[in-house]
Amino acid sequence: MGFLFVLIVGLVAGTISGIVGTGSSIMLMPVLVYQYGPKQAVPIMAVAAVMANLSRILAWWREVDWRACAAYSVTGIPAAALGARTLLALPSRAVDIAIGVFLIAMVPVRHWLAQHRLKANLWHLMIGGALIGYLTGIVASTGPLSVPLFLFYGLSKGAFLATEAASSLGLYLSKSVTFERFGALTPDIALKGLVAGASLMAGAFIAKRFVLQMQPESFRLIMDVIMLAAGTALLWSAMTS
Repeated sequence: MGFLFVLIVGLVAGTISGIVGTGSSIMLMPVLVYQYGPKQAVPIMAVAAVMANLSRILAWWREVDWRACAAYSVTGIPAAALGARTLLALPSRAVDIAIGVFLIAMVPVRHWLAQHRLKANLWHLMIGGALIGYLTGIVASTGPLSVPLFLFYGLSKGAFLATEAASSLGLYLSKSVTFERFGALTPDIALKGLVAGASLMAGAFIAKRFVLQMQPESFRLIMDVIMLAAGTALLWSAMTS
């Protein structure tokens, strides 16, 4: 039943993230932590995130801004590997607490970024890639940070979804390879990640037809609720373990 619950949540999370550009890791991570523990959940989510981003690229292939993707990835990929190596040195309880605090903190940070209508260029994407890449290596999802960065660059709708996914793909591949090199990504964990990722991929293709229909206010409300709920659940798990 727990495995089936992971698939159901993955399908819902994949659909929502396919609409708003992020959220799959935020929704699925607490379920994976509950089912497999934080040390297994993070590499499982890394594999699943690779598949989720790949599905969004396939759905919006012609919309990818490859210049923006390259600027973000050139610093983000090595930074994600460094962050993943840092994560492997942390105790399981600290991982739960770090992810939970990060998700809850991202709610006011996201609102602050939205209020300061900043403009980003390729240099900003490179700097952002380094910072967000390192955090991506440690926590399950940094979508609340990467999403506004690409929006500030001027991307929207299909171009935003495709470019953010293409840029994140390199980070999660780097994270997964690092886990594999240091023995944290075993064949069993990889298989669990592939199964969870398959449900995320299915949701992403379901979402494509809804992209143009969702109002911005609905997106902001959904993301706030998801981040607060997921962060609280992880903190509760850490405190009661």
